[in-house]
Amino acid sequence: MARFLFRCLLLCCLVLLAGCPESGGKTGALDRNQIDYSAAIRWGNFEGAWNLIDPKVREEHPLTDIDFSRYKQIQISSYRELGSRVLENGDVVREIEIGVVNKYNLTERTVRYREQWHYDAERKMWWQMSGLPDLWPRD
Repeated sequence: MARFLFRCLLLCCLVLLAGCPESGGKTGALDRNQIDYSAAIRWGNFEGAWNLIDPKVREEHPLTDIDFSRYKQIQISSYRELGSRVLENGDVVREIEIGVVNKYNLTERTVRYREQWHYDAERKMWWQMSGLPDLWPRD
């Protein structure tokens, strides 16, 4: 009897899963990558966020261990999307406001940042094209 119930339950699960739609296609992939990127920045995982930067951009503008160590001097207190739009070429631009706290003197400031996302049809992947945010104001 237990085997019969188990098989019925398994069959029901398979039927339900077969009816599930795809996970959003191209738009769903963009949403997932933007969420992953935002979470990485918000939690201070700049190396993780770096992996979502377009490989060509990473190659053209490599970051050193010293560059990454600068990010360890700050804490992100907020990460807000202010708006987004689709460009004529299909890229997506998001305007972002990031709250930044200096860990050593506990001062907080706000930095505005623009992300540009491009879809790589060959890899079926959205890449962030703007690089990591510059969180150090130029005086």
